[in-house]
Amino acid sequence: MEVDLFWSFRSPWSYLATKRLRAMQDDYQMSVQFRPVYPIAIRTEDFFNQVNPLWLSYFMTDVFRVAEFLDLPFVWPSPDPVNQITENGKMRTSKDQPHIYRLTKLGIVAQKLGRGIEFADEVSSLIWGGTKNWHNHLDQATEKAGLDLAEMDKLLLADSEKLEAQIQSNQLDHEKAGHWGVPTFAFNGEGFFGQDRLDVLLWRMKQEGLQERKLS
Repeated sequence: MEVDLFWSFRSPWSYLATKRLRAMQDDYQMSVQFRPVYPIAIRTEDFFNQVNPLWLSYFMTDVFRVAEFLDLPFVWPSPDPVNQITENGKMRTSKDQPHIYRLTKLGIVAQKLGRGIEFADEVSSLIWGGTKNWHNHLDQATEKAGLDLAEMDKLLLADSEKLEAQIQSNQLDHEKAGHWGVPTFAFNGEGFFGQDRLDVLLWRMKQEGLQERKLS
């Protein structure tokens, strides 16, 4: 069975879901199709100026709380994968983005090489797990995922336009799955939004006959 995973490198909720989803792929006869999308700060640049004023304070409380509940390290990344600036008292997404476009395209490359969820897990753990200047350690995280960063960068440069087209396709299919947020999991045309819906996703897949992997 296959699950489409719509996921962002700037989303802490994506990070908090990834180890469990990777474990599901290890434990059950299923495969995760890693389909990274651009974060909402890129897709909808004015998003954070449109939300309820209470949104940010609750978000920051909840995300640290859930990380503690899951016993996962969690530190707001330095640098932020998305460069945002404050202008006239409002936050906006900078035109200068040294990280997020490369990261997202590398995610597409990783999936093409058959190590998508592994790359997502190792790199998001690096970004959100407390490593300062995480961008200087991407090669180590990539190696842990069973990939070679230098080779991936070569593929990125050679096929940048095709990779961008795949990201845009992912974003269209993300919307078709029924939600705009990440992580969203899509199975048999049904969307499941949020790291707290993994148990519901697993329940639905078991209804459809999902079996555990047999130990060799």
